[in-house]
Amino acid sequence: MLSKFFKSKLLIYAPLNGEIIPIEEVPDPVFSQKMMGEGLAIIPNGGKVHSPIEGTVILLSDTKHAIGLRSKNGTEILIHIGLETVSLGGSGFTILVQQDESISVGQPLVEVDWDLLRAQDKKIVTPIVITNSAERVIRFEDSKEGIVGETLLMTVFPK
Repeated sequence: MLSKFFKSKLLIYAPLNGEIIPIEEVPDPVFSQKMMGEGLAIIPNGGKVHSPIEGTVILLSDTKHAIGLRSKNGTEILIHIGLETVSLGGSGFTILVQQDESISVGQPLVEVDWDLLRAQDKKIVTPIVITNSAERVIRFEDSKEGIVGETLLMTVFPK
């Protein structure tokens, strides 16, 4: 029984370089009140968005500002790049993967023009949310700074 539990744990790594903040500090109630699920956010200091897990791409928003991933243990993750970025209609984002593509930790997913987001007065804080967190046990790490593919953000276990 215990071996099954440990085999199904999921390690989620930083998809961006930057400052890690609690989800409650995201200046958008949809995220800060955990309406989308548990998680955290990163205030990026540039670079592409990378895969935080090994898994599959399950959602590419038409406006390219959000990407959904599913791990092998069924955990679903939403990376929402910036806030109010849907209004950009895809400007500033280049998707580097395809729907249903298998991905690995550290693989580039989205290229972002952070300067364009700032110029359009968009907040660049990027929530990373476990959308099926009600079915999961999440252990958050205490890291304050994220390094792509290296910094462990959280460990997720099925309930």
